[in-house]
Amino acid sequence: MSDGVTRKVALLGNPNTGKSTLFNALTGALARVGNYTGTTVERMSQRWELPSGDVELVDVPGTWSLAARSPEERVAIDALLGLRGEAPPVAVIVVGDATRLHRSLYLLLQVLELELPVVFAVNLLDEARRQERVPDIEALAEELGVEVVGITARAGEGLDQLGPAVERAIAAPLPAGRIAFSPRLEQAVSEVAAVLPSELAQPGSRRGRALALWLLLSVDGPDALTDLAFPRSVVDKARAAFLAEGGDLDAEIVGARYAWIDARDHRFYGARTETDSGTSAKLDRVLLNPVLGTGLFLGLMGTLFWALFSWSDPAIGAVESVFELIGGVVENGFTAAEAAVPSLAGPIDIFGDLIVQGVIGGVGGVLVFLPQIALLFTFLAVLEDCGYLARAAHLMDRLLRAAGLPGQAFVPLISGYACAVPAVLATRTLPRFRDRLLTMLVVPLTSCSARLPVYTLLIGALFPAAIDGFPLPVRPVALLGMYLLSTAVTVIAAIVLGRTMMPETATPNVLELPPYRVPHLPTVWRLVVARSGDFVREAGQVILVATIVLWALLSFPRYEPADVLSPEVIVEATAAGEDLEALAAPVALERSYAGRFGKLIEPAIAPLGYDWKIGIGLIGSFAAREVFVSTMGVVYGIADADEESVDLRETMRRETHADGSRVWTPLTGVSLMVFFAFAMQCLSTLAVLKRESGGWKWPGFAFVYMSVLAWGSAFLVYQGGLLLGFS
Repeated sequence: MSDGVTRKVALLGNPNTGKSTLFNALTGALARVGNYTGTTVERMSQRWELPSGDVELVDVPGTWSLAARSPEERVAIDALLGLRGEAPPVAVIVVGDATRLHRSLYLLLQVLELELPVVFAVNLLDEARRQERVPDIEALAEELGVEVVGITARAGEGLDQLGPAVERAIAAPLPAGRIAFSPRLEQAVSEVAAVLPSELAQPGSRRGRALALWLLLSVDGPDALTDLAFPRSVVDKARAAFLAEGGDLDAEIVGARYAWIDARDHRFYGARTETDSGTSAKLDRVLLNPVLGTGLFLGLMGTLFWALFSWSDPAIGAVESVFELIGGVVENGFTAAEAAVPSLAGPIDIFGDLIVQGVIGGVGGVLVFLPQIALLFTFLAVLEDCGYLARAAHLMDRLLRAAGLPGQAFVPLISGYACAVPAVLATRTLPRFRDRLLTMLVVPLTSCSARLPVYTLLIGALFPAAIDGFPLPVRPVALLGMYLLSTAVTVIAAIVLGRTMMPETATPNVLELPPYRVPHLPTVWRLVVARSGDFVREAGQVILVATIVLWALLSFPRYEPADVLSPEVIVEATAAGEDLEALAAPVALERSYAGRFGKLIEPAIAPLGYDWKIGIGLIGSFAAREVFVSTMGVVYGIADADEESVDLRETMRRETHADGSRVWTPLTGVSLMVFFAFAMQCLSTLAVLKRESGGWKWPGFAFVYMSVLAWGSAFLVYQGGLLLGFS
């Protein structure tokens, strides 16, 4: 850590055991958020005060085991062993669920096979008391041979005992592994352990034995554990010899651990009772019902979708108003400076535009997403903390599996219809990186709210309200058609990408249904603040730089009205009291770098039915898709144009090519809407994709494949329409 703390304590546990709540309760502050070295898995850490001195408490991603079958499991192994440049922890706190000890004890037994001090924190004692099935802490400590502390993290119960327990564990002899396997398996383990590099384990050590077990059991071979090189053939040979003798690695290794746990269940809980919460069972009968549960889930997701549109709108409007006000004040200041120092009017004007349109506009472009991001993560945190999100994933799992996605992907996908930025961030709830990546790559295809102004402008300007012989209103049907099209293509893209570039490996699909709980509001608040701040720090930098670059393309070279307007036009406009700056803006935009680029790409977009003016609109829309509307207003000299602007619509209808043919036709409108539906015209989404995927590789791929899809689809629509006689 940058503040000088060198000792590290790892916090490990299954999902839904309250590990993050414990982390926040112990540190009492927002965590430092980053990624584990060489991965895209999130790393959270913070200072924790112990009697003997501060340590760095590291919240290791929730994992069911140390089998190294998922990114989280591999990160857990790396964190425990101190690989990839990480310092090994001086102790490990394994967080367990007091109501479901079996799952937690399985992970704990694997940790005990390492040479690390261990403390077992048995969480959720309050729920265990309600179920009248409280674990025997003393019996657990005796059987496991480690420090065991009973806690309720959300209420603060037992937390004062954890620090001293950690220090006793560090000072005590190292715990021993508890499981003995068959002689033939021990032989295979010895053969693999003998070839492990010294960086991983000393010959004959318990750690070497544990690593050998993981390598033998791993479905991905030695690379699943670490990037370090050693004779892989030894692992394959030992595994093959064991299997040839009729052995079953899963049955013996996994089975032996669970057999050890089952044999001591009576000691851990005393007389076993079946008093699981009747309320939870009753709720599950409704919420997991294929008909009632699905209906309630769709209603809840509809509320979430509507809320991301409606509830956040006042806050978004407030952010926009604040930055418009700041921009106006700063602009007035620069105007006054120009008047005070006429000799520097040119440089002051350029610098003022940079600050107002580039910097202030860029910062506003970052912060305008915060209301939706905060609202989405609040919803997700509450739904996850109360136990419902796992039920929703269970309901949607079968449907989305057909598209190669897990049930948890439904929330990011539905969120994408509001905005792709928070939707990409919401993929963090998915259990595997492969699923997160696939969802991130198709979420931008959903028709986000930024596309709606473009659809509204084009449909209102180019489509009639009704067509003879067609029983339905044309414009609403056209808008609905765009949303249905984006939904269908999103599903198809997930199937194609999932089966070609990211085929799913055969791994166990573990989906736990945790007990229902009242959400812990401090934890929800900390998560929302941390995620929002993470977005501003990481994606905001890219968005700000990109906004300034786009401003420069649209603003340079600089032209005064006298440079682009004839003397006659200037005289007439002045006499009529017209704004010369507004009158010159379309010509200046045409001569800008963006305008020149629009003319440069005109041969490529002409087959789609677009001219260079539409090309400028496409370039401007990279800042945000809805900017297309205001950019077209500038191109056609319509001040303060929006999607409802009558003047802009009329000007578009009258616009013609040099040969007198109309630029804007219904067929052009359909082609352009299809292009907007599929193209990656959102720098903010690219920035967040870069942040979440760990580099520019996958954002670059998304940009390319979506651009090809958009151009190809628009080409087929326009050229196919011409062949069929449409215009």
